Amino acid sequence: MSTSHRQSANVVRIPYTPRPLQAELHKAMTESRWSVVVCHRRFGKTVMAINHLLRDAITCQRPNARFYYLAPTYKQAKSIAWGYVKEFCEKIPKVKFNETELRCDLPNGSRLQLLGADDGGERLRGLYCDGIVIDEVADIGENVFPEIIRPALSDRKGGGFRDAYCIFIGTPKGHNAFYELYEQAKQKPTEWFVSLHKASQTQVLPYSELTEAKSMMSESQYAQEFECSFLAAIPGAIYGAEMEKAQEENRITRVPIDMSRKVHTAWDLGVNDATSVWMYQQIGHAIHLVDYLEARNEGLPYYVSELARKKYLWGRHFAPHDIEVRELGSGKSRREIAYELGLDFITLPKLPLEDGIHNAQVSLSRCYFDYDNCKRGIEALRQYHRSYNDKTRVFAASPKRTWATHGADAFRYLCMSLRDHDDFRKPMAPFADNKYNPLGREVFA
Repeated sequence: MSTSHRQSANVVRIPYTPRPLQAELHKAMTESRWSVVVCHRRFGKTVMAINHLLRDAITCQRPNARFYYLAPTYKQAKSIAWGYVKEFCEKIPKVKFNETELRCDLPNGSRLQLLGADDGGERLRGLYCDGIVIDEVADIGENVFPEIIRPALSDRKGGGFRDAYCIFIGTPKGHNAFYELYEQAKQKPTEWFVSLHKASQTQVLPYSELTEAKSMMSESQYAQEFECSFLAAIPGAIYGAEMEKAQEENRITRVPIDMSRKVHTAWDLGVNDATSVWMYQQIGHAIHLVDYLEARNEGLPYYVSELARKKYLWGRHFAPHDIEVRELGSGKSRREIAYELGLDFITLPKLPLEDGIHNAQVSLSRCYFDYDNCKRGIEALRQYHRSYNDKTRVFAASPKRTWATHGADAFRYLCMSLRDHDDFRKPMAPFADNKYNPLGREVFA
């Protein structure tokens, strides 16, 4: 990004020299209409954002062009960015500042203004926009962009300038709208520019400063603020590091199903609770998690019909040892009931919980997740955690039971099934079935 811009017959010089990484970001954000930039604290993202908007406001040839910087609150916008606007604009001839509206009017008719989303963005309705930066996205209402900002960008095209754009910037604060936006944008590389910058990689801050900060912050606080971890806000996350690595290595992506190979399933069966089903293919050493199903208070017929609807080439179906428990009403086990419905389960052996968790942690390095089909299952693995006791200052031995438990348990059973499938095969327990018809039932396995 050049620090000088031609305006009419004059050369306007902005007292801003971007770092090499910032210069790369300016270029990439100019080439994409939609951008998501995740930065560590003290990266300089606000300075970068203001200068990106200012450059475009100076060079835009559309009449009365409007560029905005949006912060979670008006007060934040003023305290964080208004000083930068005046610093970088003060040498522009005939520039005018409006302190009340946090507005900078440029001599070419363009305007750069700071806004806050204090009231859910209601005051922003009716604006038109040529370019906007939304800062600290995690603290802004989820409805602000789709309901208010996106319509304001719809008709600002042509006029010798690129289509109206939006840049989302911020530091992670757990799993929220900013995280969802980041994940969704990664799945559309041709439409979105996405980047994430950790303090350990950018070298913006000296090593000594990072070391001192790390000594004064908790591990999760440091990981969130300086290493841009979306998982750091989940203390005690059991698969947190493994899922973070899978994300970094782009193993949470689009995973096409190989229709020539069988799809296996691993289940966590709920009685009056949720049932979770992971669907996967083994491709060499890799495990492709291609689909995920979860529902609550549904019987086995529901899941059998859902699997039939998917039209996959089914392989083996695995369930934990408690599938052999007989129900009082029918006297049959759920394995026998499933068999009558055409679903032949293989019962997994009982394994200590911690051994199963360790096995799953090791197996995660081989896993590729389809983001679209396995979204809830992926989130369950991220959210699966141990409770922290503030008094004893230690994490509980057993994982906390939450909605994420079902998907995490099913994944643990999946990892147990990765041995030779024939290791688990055992004869079906004998039971009477006068309605059995070998030619008249649909078989999935």
